[in-house]
Amino acid sequence: MDYAYLETLRRQHPAWRLLLADHAPLVISFLHERFIAPNIRSLPEQDIATQLDDTLYRLRETVGESAFPRSALDYLSDWAGDERGWLRKYYPANSDEPHYDLTPATERAIQWLSGLEEQAFVGAESRLKLVFDLLDQLVRGAESDPAARIRDLERRRAAIDQEIDEIRAGRMATMDDTQIRERFLQMAATARGLLSDFRQVEQNFRALDREVRERITTWEGSKADVLEDVLGERDAITDSDQGRSFRAFWDFLMSPSQQEAFVDKLDQALALEPISALEPDERLRRIHYDWLAAGEATQRTVARLSEQLRRYLDDKAWLEDKRIMTVIRGVEQHALAVRHQPPALSLSIDEPAPRVELAMERRLFTPPARPVVESDTLAVGEETVATDALFEQAYVDRQRLQANIRHALQTRDQISLAALLDTYPLEQGLAELITYVSLATDDADAAIDSDREQAVTWTDASGVPRRARLPLILFTR
Repeated sequence: MDYAYLETLRRQHPAWRLLLADHAPLVISFLHERFIAPNIRSLPEQDIATQLDDTLYRLRETVGESAFPRSALDYLSDWAGDERGWLRKYYPANSDEPHYDLTPATERAIQWLSGLEEQAFVGAESRLKLVFDLLDQLVRGAESDPAARIRDLERRRAAIDQEIDEIRAGRMATMDDTQIRERFLQMAATARGLLSDFRQVEQNFRALDREVRERITTWEGSKADVLEDVLGERDAITDSDQGRSFRAFWDFLMSPSQQEAFVDKLDQALALEPISALEPDERLRRIHYDWLAAGEATQRTVARLSEQLRRYLDDKAWLEDKRIMTVIRGVEQHALAVRHQPPALSLSIDEPAPRVELAMERRLFTPPARPVVESDTLAVGEETVATDALFEQAYVDRQRLQANIRHALQTRDQISLAALLDTYPLEQGLAELITYVSLATDDADAAIDSDREQAVTWTDASGVPRRARLPLILFTR
């Protein structure tokens, strides 16, 4: 979290750009109302544009017509552009209408702003109990000693038997209303948070799919190399902690018995009087369907990746077969053309017979002669030598050159070295030019493009014009 990293993050990360945007209240309030609050994954362009038009109409009546002058489609295109990155615009399968979905960065920014609100009820007991339960599962699951596992199971069985005896004796402990509400709110927040996790997993797979398509398009090597590289990265993501956790969650969610148990427990919880008094969102009853839709979208992304690889294999195999047949037909046609006058073949070899060098014919190793160095004692001389030449060497003031660069960047975002020298010509020739190159090398904000060149001219002390070609150097602020 140093200054350079945070400065780069401020310029490039979509979440930070959203918080700094001029119309951030409009963007965040609208996206929260249409995506986060109702747990909606994506919306078609016509629907979301109509909803944004209604929102803009209400705002213009309040803050004035000039507050938001652009149309809804213009705003949506701007929010989905590469410079913003707040929405993802895509075309679903078998649909010619674009759809919009939140990006993970936008969702994290909205969640962070939601955390700034003052909470009327902060539950500590349920979270503390969750920490203890997770630690207990961690210790029990990592225990490899059979005797210790058996002792733990016997202790838990004794606790269960004691609880059964207490219930039979008429002493049954139940949660109070505060504990019930606290655990329900924590459950609801965790259930909604799973949707953002699905967006992040899908984003990772989409990034891999885009990288695979770019690599296949520009690949010039063998088919085996690109497949090994691509499949290796896909296996790395699938076998990562995030990939294994998503696969385990998906298998758990696709179990019919688990779905039925979840629906029954959710209905029983919502029927409790302390929870019904909270007036919970009714969309929470179908949260598992939202999980299924989000997981299915992630699975479709993985399927597109596999389909892209299969299409690449089919196309490559067809093109290779076609090229081989073209080469064979070319050889056959050439052979038919010269069958009556076969060309004369001439072969050449380097030597008519091999040269044999016996081991004993080689020269033996001769150690090099060691020079003898005589070290004489240095005597102090009395002759006077002129030292003026030592003080006539060229000295380039780096601070003056840095001041030139800062002054030039006051009115622009970047400037090339050639343009800078047009404003501040070289006074000390090549030495000053090399100092400018050294400043660009040490400056983290400067860029040196080796693929492009620029020409620099100056006049030396004797009046002779000089010219140098060097890589393109850009100074930026």
